[in-house]
Amino acid sequence: MTLTAYKEKLQQLPLASIFCSCFRPKVREATVDKKEGIVDLNLCNIRDMEVIELSKRASGQAFEVILKPPTFDGSPELRVTTPPRPKPSLEEIQKKLDAALERRKCQEAELLKHLAERREHEREVALKALTKDRHDQRREQQNTFNYTEKEKHGEGVGCKAFSDEACGIRRVAVV
Repeated sequence: MTLTAYKEKLQQLPLASIFCSCFRPKVREATVDKKEGIVDLNLCNIRDMEVIELSKRASGQAFEVILKPPTFDGSPELRVTTPPRPKPSLEEIQKKLDAALERRKCQEAELLKHLAERREHEREVALKALTKDRHDQRREQQNTFNYTEKEKHGEGVGCKAFSDEACGIRRVAVV
């Protein structure tokens, strides 16, 4: 069976003709009614693809994209390539290497500076926390010392050191 006969057989199958428009050797014509004011949007005719506008709908426009099968006719494909670069000289290579080395050194110096600043900040925060802790401990020791001194002299006992009448407390017997 030849290739064209095979394509014709596939076109006769209902599902293959619906889903595989790429087997059709002829380009389908647009089914858009030619009316005044309607622009024919046979948008693009690229080598491997064709876009056709279908009927307009209330929700917008519909398009059909037909992918053409690859051709094996031996024609060279057009490929966009960049022009060849001239080979760099040893001096240019050395300049680029020196510039890269200088950039690395600058980046390393910036990193070390940043790390030193961070370490200094951490040291300041730790010193401030230690100073605050020592201050709180001293205040606590002073309060404890003052309290024990008052206890020794009888000042901190409160109403128990004086008689109940001096404090204004009356004891009433409950029967």
